[in-house]
Amino acid sequence: MQAAALYRTSIGKKAIMAVSGVIWIGYVVMHMYGNLKAFLGEAAFNHYAEGLREMGAPIFGHLHLLTVARILFVVSIVLHVWAALSLTQQARQARPQNYATRRVVQANYASVTMRYGGVVILLFLLLHLMQLTWGVSAVHGEFIPGEPYHNLVTNFQSLPVTLVYLVAVVALGLHLFHGTWSMFQTLGFNNERMDRLIRGLAWALAILVPVGFASVPIAVQLGILS
Repeated sequence: MQAAALYRTSIGKKAIMAVSGVIWIGYVVMHMYGNLKAFLGEAAFNHYAEGLREMGAPIFGHLHLLTVARILFVVSIVLHVWAALSLTQQARQARPQNYATRRVVQANYASVTMRYGGVVILLFLLLHLMQLTWGVSAVHGEFIPGEPYHNLVTNFQSLPVTLVYLVAVVALGLHLFHGTWSMFQTLGFNNERMDRLIRGLAWALAILVPVGFASVPIAVQLGILS
């Protein structure tokens, strides 16, 4: 089989999902860590946000490395979604026509909701960008360019926004658990000896990352961040 045609196979598409998943796991972990800097105060958080724009200085100019990272993330998520949709379509086509009932065999809740959780995460990502990156007035009327701490706090002072955010991080946790385990399985790093360790890592990501993300809006709602 030619390497160029590998992406058309289910193995190739699973590999694309795994590699793009690695990129996004790294992104969400770093993003969660950055969000926690809000607890250090307004000046520290604003300095962190501005530092993202100056990454790689003086070799890279203002926004250069951040732009490269954004392109990588966009390409990764497009490939991830494409591979997921393609695999779903292949699975449906392979299913016998007389298969009237759906059975869930040896599947946990995270794997069952993987597809729907992915949709929730994707839609929330677009909303989150409109609120805190693009500053769309229809979803964040108090957005001030260049004031990330203010934008963060005023955004989460809205209880509906916070509730939507918390639903999204729960979906993210489920996605991380199943996705992390599947990623190691697809890339060939999982075996009977490593399975417990990999599941432990998957659980750690599935709990720590959502808790880290959720701590900021909850702190805003409780008045700890203002």
